[in-house]
Amino acid sequence: MIGKLAKTLMAGAALAATLSFGASAQTWDPDYEPPRMPDGTPSFQGIWTNASLTSLERSAMSKSLTVPDHVATAIENGMEARMAADLEPTDPDAPPPTGGQGAGGYNTFWMDPGTRIMRVNGEARSSIIVEPEDGRLPWSEEGKKTMQETRHVLDNVVTDPEIRASGERCTVGFGSTGGAPMLSVLYNNNYQFVQEPETVAIVVEMNHNTRLIRMNDEHRPANMLGWLGDSVGEWDGDTLVVHTTNFHPGNAYRGATRHRIYITEDADVVERFTRVSDDEIFYEFTVTDPDVYTQPWKGEAVFRSSEGPIYEYACHEANYSLPGILGGARLEEKEAAEAAQKSGASK
Repeated sequence: MIGKLAKTLMAGAALAATLSFGASAQTWDPDYEPPRMPDGTPSFQGIWTNASLTSLERSAMSKSLTVPDHVATAIENGMEARMAADLEPTDPDAPPPTGGQGAGGYNTFWMDPGTRIMRVNGEARSSIIVEPEDGRLPWSEEGKKTMQETRHVLDNVVTDPEIRASGERCTVGFGSTGGAPMLSVLYNNNYQFVQEPETVAIVVEMNHNTRLIRMNDEHRPANMLGWLGDSVGEWDGDTLVVHTTNFHPGNAYRGATRHRIYITEDADVVERFTRVSDDEIFYEFTVTDPDVYTQPWKGEAVFRSSEGPIYEYACHEANYSLPGILGGARLEEKEAAEAAQKSGASK
């Protein structure tokens, strides 16, 4: 990914002089009046997306949270050019990948990471994380070790399907797309909000999960763990505030191409949703998890309105990867046992 990002930046810089710069995002009107539900609360109903070229953590190439607009536009233009090039028909006579690249997975047709840098109140951002100031996850030494060990198990242990990653098993989406916090990934970054006074439901396109936010309620007992945690909401003026804890340990490691985080069962995630225009929801979150991080970390992003609709994410349909992984491992074990038996018989 670092190599691709570098190529994108270079392509963007080269094309900036020839491609038209996009218009800057408009700043928010402080007097904006959101549409309202029958009970008078702001309406979030509809379909939204948080797709963005801005990653969770800040790149070493960026020294500040903000990105000059001409640089942001150059990056966007470069990504557009690279995606267009990658969409060209594949040469059927091309040799297989070399240098440990593997056979590859999805082609570009299936990718939808977004087309623009994240802009918050008209300001282009280099990272979703706004605190710590360096835009990096504040791992503790033990927390990072735990994350790396868990990732190693998920990537390499093939003795039990329930040990494999939750996204691979079609349980929840890859990374932290379902939340909390809700972060964009490589595709399917769409959400549908369905609202009533007692409950706010967020339908997550990636892996068909639905977050149910119970309004003005108490958290369930600590032993009742949810794949997306246990979410309780309240109104702070026109802002929806959501407190989430009691996360399922099977979804502790959340790895994707855009981010890798670790959320323990007892982590506390506070999210704030504020309708700032007809087309945008300002999304803020704070993750407090002292077992993994040296301090709470905070992020800001924007959900933009989307035409939709959200289609079914039929993860299990024709999904032969998981049985293939396990079946391949059993075959390797059988072949190794047979080879050992032959070696023993020849002595």
